[in-house]
Amino acid sequence: MLIDSHCHLNYASLGEDVPGVLARARSAGVGGFLAISCRVSEWDGVIAIADANDGVWASVGIHPHEADEHPDTDAATLIAAAAHPKVIAIGETGLDYYYDKSDRERQKTSFRSHIQAARATGLPLIVHTRDAEPDTLALLKEAGEGPLTGVIHCFTASQAFAEEALALGFYISLSGIVTFKNARDLQDTAKTIPADRLLVETDAPYLAPVPMRGKTCEPAFVTHTARFLADLRGETLEQLAATTTANFHALFTKA
Repeated sequence: MLIDSHCHLNYASLGEDVPGVLARARSAGVGGFLAISCRVSEWDGVIAIADANDGVWASVGIHPHEADEHPDTDAATLIAAAAHPKVIAIGETGLDYYYDKSDRERQKTSFRSHIQAARATGLPLIVHTRDAEPDTLALLKEAGEGPLTGVIHCFTASQAFAEEALALGFYISLSGIVTFKNARDLQDTAKTIPADRLLVETDAPYLAPVPMRGKTCEPAFVTHTARFLADLRGETLEQLAATTTANFHALFTKA
């Protein structure tokens, strides 16, 4: 069994047929799903999807693109929302300097609030970072009360960043991007990720892996990414599925 550690089940292209999306994924061997939120208006929706479906969990967070629109979403707000039993993560959050859709200082403030909430709740942090490696690491290394762990989701950063994140105790999650022909550097990094720190995801409805590129991505497609990764790392699909599923539960559900 595989677990899609990051998907947006509430987005229109998937949310219109959640039962069908989940059924297709389960038929493909995907038995667990973490439904991610990116703005406050999504929190109730992703939690409702998780409540209604076995094997589905939820996160609460503000994407860095949305930081300007959520100036009042502080750590206390996140902590309160995370009290729901199906919420197993804080995020996604982080820094995105590629698009700069929100002010960089506002992104940092939001990211710090999420880090504080993760420390306070003991929940893992789901980190988005793009063209912001130094600042992302600096904020993750800032002192705070309580332990901090989490995952660098949809990893596309450098080998050096991967090593720093791993040293901080974070996991690395790979999406369909690793299957792309122009992702040679990422593929090289993927070979080096310790087996006990690796996760797989779709980021559905985005980033459909080869051979499904051009289609709306669904959680079922994580099987293609997993198969590619297994071949890349010299493992069987069964080995990679067992390892990444165990890693998911070790990080998120403590099972």
